[in-house]
Amino acid sequence: MQTAHLDGEIRDGRHHMQVRVYYEDTDFSGIVYHANYLRFMERGRTNHLRLMGAEQHALFAETEVETTGFAFVVRSMEIDFLRPARMDDVLDVVTWPIAVKGASITLAQQVQRGEEVLVKAQVRVAFISEGRAQPIPKALRLLLKADVA
Repeated sequence: MQTAHLDGEIRDGRHHMQVRVYYEDTDFSGIVYHANYLRFMERGRTNHLRLMGAEQHALFAETEVETTGFAFVVRSMEIDFLRPARMDDVLDVVTWPIAVKGASITLAQQVQRGEEVLVKAQVRVAFISEGRAQPIPKALRLLLKADVA
């Protein structure tokens, strides 16, 4: 079964994933509830990693050997809500890496309707093991740096 279309695609070093706005994504005024953009962007970051060119299960198994009990956590996020999205809009969630340093990765994200940018965010994700920040293991670092321009 092919799922690439579900995961989006990498174009020009950026991950693009389409999302349709459903009734459940909106508030009483008919616009997308602000917290739902966070869900859309989380899916974008997850699918971006999935499409980076490595088999995730093997990558994470190798990382687990080097650093047990690891996880990625959102450390910080700056977000600007520029324009509203509405029910039935088709949005493009765009994700690209800005920096990979030590124990963190910084990603830029935009939610667009066509060429119109609706939401902009910058997200710093930390790599932790046993509750503490740890340097990103080599296998993961190599994979993540591969897409940083």
